[in-house]
Amino acid sequence: MFFQKDIETMPRAEIEKLQLEKLKHMVKYCYDNVPLYKKKFDEAGFDCSKLKTLSDIKYIPFTTKADFRDNYPFGMFAVPMKKVTRLHASSGTTGKPTVVGYTANDLDMWSDCMARIVTAAGATDEDIVQISFGYGLFTGALGLHYGLEKIGATVVPCSSGNTEKQIMLMKDFGTTALVSTPSYALHIGEMAQELGYSRDDIKLRLGLFGSEGCTAEMRAQVEERLHLLATDNYGMSELIGPGVSGECHLRCGLHFNEDHFLPEIIDPETGEVLPEGEEGELVVTPLSKEALPVLRYRTKDITSITYEKCECGRTHARMAKTTGRTDDMLKIRGVNVFPSQIESVIMTIKEVAPHYQIVVTREGSHDALEVKCEIADESLLESFSALENLRKRVDHDLKTVLGISVKVSLVEPKTIQRFQGKAQRVIDLRKK
Repeated sequence: MFFQKDIETMPRAEIEKLQLEKLKHMVKYCYDNVPLYKKKFDEAGFDCSKLKTLSDIKYIPFTTKADFRDNYPFGMFAVPMKKVTRLHASSGTTGKPTVVGYTANDLDMWSDCMARIVTAAGATDEDIVQISFGYGLFTGALGLHYGLEKIGATVVPCSSGNTEKQIMLMKDFGTTALVSTPSYALHIGEMAQELGYSRDDIKLRLGLFGSEGCTAEMRAQVEERLHLLATDNYGMSELIGPGVSGECHLRCGLHFNEDHFLPEIIDPETGEVLPEGEEGELVVTPLSKEALPVLRYRTKDITSITYEKCECGRTHARMAKTTGRTDDMLKIRGVNVFPSQIESVIMTIKEVAPHYQIVVTREGSHDALEVKCEIADESLLESFSALENLRKRVDHDLKTVLGISVKVSLVEPKTIQRFQGKAQRVIDLRKK
C-alpha cells in the first residue's frame, strides 16, 4: 500500500514549516531563473528576502493563463532544454497550447503525488485499471498511468474512443477500476446497457475521475450505471497535471498534496485572500517543480478549503468539489448562472437523459439561455401533452434553482453529442 504516513499525517505546524521553507526557495529560484518573475517582482517592488511567513505570499504577484500564452512555448522554463525530460501541452482557445515541461525529478514527484491520490481513493496492487483518457500531450492519461504503476496496479492504456471495444476489454480483462472523465464514464455505462452487458459482466468497483467538473447528481448517475465508487481527483497542466489533490475513500473533500502544493482561496474580484471555509477562486503555488516553477497560479476554479483533519487520518488541507469556474459563469439578465447548477437539476429528473446542452445567444441588448435536454424514453414522443408537462417541469425546476426562466427544449434520444474527453456543454453563439 502506497501510504506515506510520515508526510500525509504530518501535524499542521510541521506542514506549514515545510511549506514556508520550500516557498522561500521557490521564490528565489523563480526570480533567478525565470525572466517573467524577475520582471513581476521588480515592478511590484517585492523583495524575496522579506518573505518571513506564509501569509506574506499575498505580496507575490499572481500568475495567469495569459502569462503562459505570452511566453509560449518555453519562456517560463527555469532550466535549459537538455534538462527537460518531457513536454506536455493543453489545448489552447487561441490556437496556441499551454506548454509545460518536466525534469526527471519532476516526473518522480508527479508519480508520487498520483500514487498517494489513487491509494487514498482505494486503488491497490490488486486492481486492473483501464485508462480511458486520451494519451498524448494531455497530462491526464500519463499522470494517472505512472502513479498507478508506482503502486503496482495493472494498467490497461486504452486511451479514449472505440467505446464498444473498451467495454469488451473491461469484461474480458476483468477491469476493476476506470480512469476517465465523468461524462465518458456515463457514456460507457449507457452503451454497456444498450449492448446487453449485465451487471455481472463488468467487474468495476472504483472510478478515478477528473478533467472536468462533476456534480453530486452526475456522480450518482455514474455510480448507478457502472456500479462503482466514483472519486474525483484534481489538477491542471500549469500546476503539474492531475495529482494536486484527490478524494480518499470517505469522499469528504479532495486532499491536497500540501508538501508539494500550497493552496489559497481568494476573492476573484479583489484578489484578497479569504479565510478558511469561505468559497472563492483557488490559487495554487507548486513548491517542488524544477522545469516550470509557478507562483500563485489563478486556476479560476471556485471552491473552499478546510484544514480539519480527515477521519481517514490524513492531515493535509482538503478542497471542496469545485462548483464552477469564474470564466464559465454566465450572466443572464443580471443573474449569475453556472453550468453546474443546470447539471444538478437535469440529473435529478429521471425522464430526462443525463445529456444536455446550454446555448447562449444575444437577443437585442440582452443575453438569452436555452437548455436542450434529451428525453430518456422514446415513447414520450407519442404524447404531446406528456412532452409539454415534462418541459414545464424542467422549466420550473431550473427556475427554482437559477432564479430566472430559461428556454427549455426537449430533443429526441441520442441526438445530443457524447464526449470521450472533457465535455463541452456550453455553446456560446454571442461571438458568432
